[in-house]
Amino acid sequence: MTPIEERVLDAVEALGDEMVAFTQDLVRIPTVNPPGECYRQCAGVIADKLRTFGYAVEIVPAEGLPEHSEHYPRLNVVGVLNPGGPALHFNGHYDVVPPGSGWSVDPFGGELRDGLIFGRGTCVQKAGIAASIYAVEAIRRAGLPLKGTVEQSATPDEESGGFAGVAYLCDIGRISTTNQRYVVITEPLDPERVCIGHRGVYWFEVTTHGRIAHGSMPFHGVSAIEHMGILLDRIRRDLLPRIGERSTAMPVVPPFARHATLNINGIDGGQPVDGIQTPCVADRCRTVFDRRFLIEEGFDAVRQEIVELLDRAAAEIPNLRYEIRDLMVVHPVRTPADSPLIGVLERGVQRVLGRSGGLVASPGTYDHKHVTRIGGVTNCVAYGPGILDLAHQPDEWCGIDDLISATKVLALALLELTGTAF
Repeated sequence: MTPIEERVLDAVEALGDEMVAFTQDLVRIPTVNPPGECYRQCAGVIADKLRTFGYAVEIVPAEGLPEHSEHYPRLNVVGVLNPGGPALHFNGHYDVVPPGSGWSVDPFGGELRDGLIFGRGTCVQKAGIAASIYAVEAIRRAGLPLKGTVEQSATPDEESGGFAGVAYLCDIGRISTTNQRYVVITEPLDPERVCIGHRGVYWFEVTTHGRIAHGSMPFHGVSAIEHMGILLDRIRRDLLPRIGERSTAMPVVPPFARHATLNINGIDGGQPVDGIQTPCVADRCRTVFDRRFLIEEGFDAVRQEIVELLDRAAAEIPNLRYEIRDLMVVHPVRTPADSPLIGVLERGVQRVLGRSGGLVASPGTYDHKHVTRIGGVTNCVAYGPGILDLAHQPDEWCGIDDLISATKVLALALLELTGTAF
């Protein structure tokens, strides 16, 4: 490494305690989504930190979106250093999923034990926000002037699709090919791996319609639940084996996620089972599906395959009536193989950790989809601290060593991409 790079890595080490404390501060703010608790408080803490480190800071509310309200505001924090040209932009989301049960520690305590920071959001994705902020700060503390524009954004609602967060910033042109040259999203795909994209998502709802009748004379009615059962059986016997044979050339992890998948998210039909019962044949049943599709499949073919299966069943089963409604479509994305970001981050990983886990793609989606498909920025990857398998788990944690290592990798990438080290 050059003397300048060594100075920066030493600065990251010196900032370790401060970085851990900031991560703990963020974790202790329960930014649970849904519904969007404590967003204003968390955005304020991040904005204050960026101002302290010399950024010009703007709070961008997601005006006009139904999820943005006075009680639950959707606030995007954007900080800029050295404005004036296409930027290297770091992004992280500050919302977290509900803690759920099974914790042995306070989910929002930010407890530090055995070199690990515990709490909901340590892994996804508050440690990542700290890593990118302190990677830039280490360069400043090392006494090096930055060359080029560097930005940080902390955004809400990634866990519910990111539409009030990164998508909103792209929609209003704040993230675009004009403003950003590179975007690094600090999602936790393990600190020795660089993530270059994700599979596609098709959420859809199927409703079967029956005819209500007295439960003692079900032959006078048509059960929407029975017909939904037929559709589910056709999906299990016909569709699932076919899509399970398909695999992608993208390096999706874990290995089973390289195949196309379909999950039943929920079913609702007939009477509420916890209430007072009356004798009725169910005249409606609704099921929500989560179809993860491969970049090689394409959305149109994926949807058509489902519709054809449903149509065949409706043609063969008397009185089976259904309707399908699209809930969300996210197309797969992949960083171009020649993107400078890939090589820069891979080199940084090798130099800091002495090993490389290679390139991976995410089994789920993250805000890469908005950066590329709305903002048009193709030089986008995910890299940050945290272990993917701990995401959304009880006793979620991020190792301090991983946090410091990822921060070093991001700092080296910044030096190389901006030319500050040369």
